[in-house]
Amino acid sequence: MPSRRKLVAISMLGTTLDNVMNEQRWQRWRPTLSLCQQPELKIDRLELLYPRFAYALAERTTKDIERASPHTAVRLHQHDQKDPWDFEEVYTKLDDFARGYRFDPDKEDYLVHITTGTHVAQICLFLLTQVRRFPAKLVQTSPDRPSRNSKTPADPRGIVKVIDLDLSRYDSLAVRFAADVKSRVAGLKSGIDTRNAAFNTLITDIEHVAAHSLDPILLTGPTGAGKSQLAKRIYELRHHLHLINGPLVEVNCATLRGDGAMSTLFGHRKGAFTGAAADRPGLLRASDGGMLFLDEIGELGLDEQAMLLRAIEHKTFLPLGADAEVSSSFTLIAGTNRDLASRVASGHFREDLLARINLWTFTLPSLADRREDIEPNLDYELDQFARRAQRAVRFTTEARDAYLAFALSPTATWSGNFRDLSASVTRLCTLSSSGRISVETVQQEIQRLQRQWAPTAANHPASASATAALPAHAALPDALHASTPPSPLPGTLSADLDDFDRVQLEHVVRICRQSRSLSEAGRTLFAASRTKKRVRNDADRLKKYLARFELAFTDL
Repeated sequence: MPSRRKLVAISMLGTTLDNVMNEQRWQRWRPTLSLCQQPELKIDRLELLYPRFAYALAERTTKDIERASPHTAVRLHQHDQKDPWDFEEVYTKLDDFARGYRFDPDKEDYLVHITTGTHVAQICLFLLTQVRRFPAKLVQTSPDRPSRNSKTPADPRGIVKVIDLDLSRYDSLAVRFAADVKSRVAGLKSGIDTRNAAFNTLITDIEHVAAHSLDPILLTGPTGAGKSQLAKRIYELRHHLHLINGPLVEVNCATLRGDGAMSTLFGHRKGAFTGAAADRPGLLRASDGGMLFLDEIGELGLDEQAMLLRAIEHKTFLPLGADAEVSSSFTLIAGTNRDLASRVASGHFREDLLARINLWTFTLPSLADRREDIEPNLDYELDQFARRAQRAVRFTTEARDAYLAFALSPTATWSGNFRDLSASVTRLCTLSSSGRISVETVQQEIQRLQRQWAPTAANHPASASATAALPAHAALPDALHASTPPSPLPGTLSADLDDFDRVQLEHVVRICRQSRSLSEAGRTLFAASRTKKRVRNDADRLKKYLARFELAFTDL
């Protein structure tokens, strides 16, 4: 039989309610002693917080607990406050205690006793437990109050119960809460100061879900958009909040085939098939108490999907060759670059599994759809290289301007998303042995990326032939880099224009229709020139260009 997990209670000494001096104290209800006398709550250790002036009371209470509950070990912690009714001070002191305490949720369960202390202390303990600073449940003790007609005397042990309070928010704590949320959001973004408003909103939503729910999360988006990285950050956040305590287990479902897929995920018994020379627990068992990340879940076979659905819903499954089911309590994050609804329609993905993992679905945008985040991610990749290679490499001013001008322009397709950017920065740094990335090195890298993305450009022969006709060092008009057909012009405007103006205007209209604001369209269209200007007024510049053709951004 497995050993019972230890039960640890955290409580504040009741300087009034616990303070009974004579032998009558054994007939009186005392909340701290009462907590350790409950038959349904066998407290193995009591962490008792007391103020300096009540040390004698803390010592006497400890001895009484040793007498009434010999199995309970008491540890005293001096805990002073200048003003026990000051919310900010009380919260900060209790928060500091929680941060410094070494919780071990793998081996111990925790209770936070909120009967003693001032009302302010009780509220702060509740709040700190709600945000998982204390990975615990709340308990309250109270005296036994028999009815008037009852002949049974009151039980001095009192009663215990779990409570659920609905508390108001306090302005003095709002800043601290906001800082915690901001810190968690920054962690999900790997500390990168991203600028894309839609992406930042997405990450804020993910942070809230990750911190308040253990239901499956589905991350969709193109290959290289950062699904694996985000899954790791979600795991770190949940682990930090003590929501999960087990490991992170990752698997790319595209690498799983046949019996090997079943064995890898669900395990097998010795002799289950040819080559099964020993028992194998499987990845679902390995992720017990932690998180399982199934990348490219759309590639799983239908049999594996059926077993996975049962494992998600019932926390049990049957390993290959086993006669009895095994259990695993894991949280799931799934990733895919597939349209799972289309896979369901074609019979390649189970509709019931999609319904189960589709509760929280977040779609990560491609790098090309958040070009304003390229610059902060460029700095992040430089820092990552410095950590790996143990040497810092930086751009010269001219080289950085040239690289960003290319990276922010429609010419850069970033078809591999952040993997392309990471690889590009690694090449630039590796080739810059002096520690400075030059313009020449940037030009070579741009040419390398253009060759890499050439198959995509080949789908647009007009663009490719126009590009080839220009000198290698020439700055290309944006219209010649368009990766999609020109956008139709409003009304009969096209018929009144020369081809020279029409091609340019068609591209401008297309960019405007793809952008959320006039400013965003201006940043895209004037990406190269804006890096050389101190004052950037791209929106006004674009507005005046459209006015030449009697157009406004709102018309598009």
